[in-house]
Amino acid sequence: MPDSDADFGSARVVAIPLRTRFRGITVREAMLIEGPAGWGEFCPFVEYDDAESAPWLATAIEQCTGGWPPPRRARIPVNCIVPAVGAERAHEIVAGSGCRAAKVKVADRPGSLAEDVARVQAVRDALGPGGTVRVDANGVWDVDTAVTHIRRLDRAAGGLEYVEQPCATLKELAAVRRRVDVRIAADESIRRAEDPLRVAVAGAADVAVLKCTPLGGVRRALRVAEAAALPCVVSSALETSVGLAAQLALAGALPQLDFACGLGTVALLAGDVVADADSARPVGGELPVPVAPPAVRPELLDRYRPALPERVRWWRERLARVRAVLEAGAGSR
Repeated sequence: MPDSDADFGSARVVAIPLRTRFRGITVREAMLIEGPAGWGEFCPFVEYDDAESAPWLATAIEQCTGGWPPPRRARIPVNCIVPAVGAERAHEIVAGSGCRAAKVKVADRPGSLAEDVARVQAVRDALGPGGTVRVDANGVWDVDTAVTHIRRLDRAAGGLEYVEQPCATLKELAAVRRRVDVRIAADESIRRAEDPLRVAVAGAADVAVLKCTPLGGVRRALRVAEAAALPCVVSSALETSVGLAAQLALAGALPQLDFACGLGTVALLAGDVVADADSARPVGGELPVPVAPPAVRPELLDRYRPALPERVRWWRERLARVRAVLEAGAGSR
């Protein structure tokens, strides 16, 4: 990997507010790195340690120095994202998205089932009978709770397309899968595994959710998809349009793509780092597959520069540490 071709010294840090609290955060921080192939995005969540952050840096380096494999398709159907909001707001999000599929966040706190059911019902109403509804529990349920809640949510949706990561482990996913009639999708069980290339998801899931950002790049994610041997969905890690370009490149390069992808997440951000014409905002429920990363706008990098200088310093120190981890790993192979 041509690490030395990336301009780490001039990397820029941004902090972009979210329109709605999502994944427990209200501001998304990221670092933009320029290289000969364009810009890459390094954006592991702040709680991730250096080892877990190393594949995120590998993705950014691949993007800004080496580019991606050629695409097999030009456009990607996407789902809209419905955070843990009230039913009325959920309906508005879906109705205004132009998408025919929606991913609904559920189980954001204990005792949320009634609100989750109302949110899913509102999403179904907004989509109409021809749209598809999927839900994401982020691995918080135990097996019995998952079975009970999935059955309720499936009825509320008039049929769920799939449930993403209802429980934390592959063993639990397999147990749930045996007891419900809804497809089970594995997300965290793949991307946070010690070796995603060796995760045996067969029998535990019907769908593999891939995020190339934490998997180490488009090429490595394609190898994970081959190893999973399941239908795949590409999903966002809440990046700006720069980082989403890599996810779209993965979706474009997969041998087969049977489901809409979870890549409509720029709508969750209150800003972006590229021109409006280059922003990864779906039109007609689809996004184009890029052949190169979009160019950042300097004035937007300035606008979203963190207000506190210590945040910039924190990211620069993190970058140095994670580079060392990545280089040590490359040297050991």
